[in-house]
Amino acid sequence: MDLPGPIHDFLLVFLGSGLILGGLGVVLFTNPIFSAFSLGLVLVCISLFYILANSHFLASAQLLIYVGAINVLIIFAVMFMNGPEYDKDFHLWTVG
Repeated sequence: MDLPGPIHDFLLVFLGSGLILGGLGVVLFTNPIFSAFSLGLVLVCISLFYILANSHFLASAQLLIYVGAINVLIIFAVMFMNGPEYDKDFHLWTVG
């Protein structure tokens, strides 16, 4: 994108901090769902970096392939793996 210098620098700092915070969230969150959402934040920030570098095709491929498919697949897999963790609060009469 053809942006003025200060705006371009601000966006770089903002996206860089989003990448760092998202990466820390992936590693430090104990809940795997939150970790997967942090991974989605990292992948979206990478896509926005591609937009700032005038690589619009790479940005759209990043969003469609990694955020749209891989991250959603990871979230579904984590949600199915952690099923019994949330079932322990139900009583016998609430089933059915």
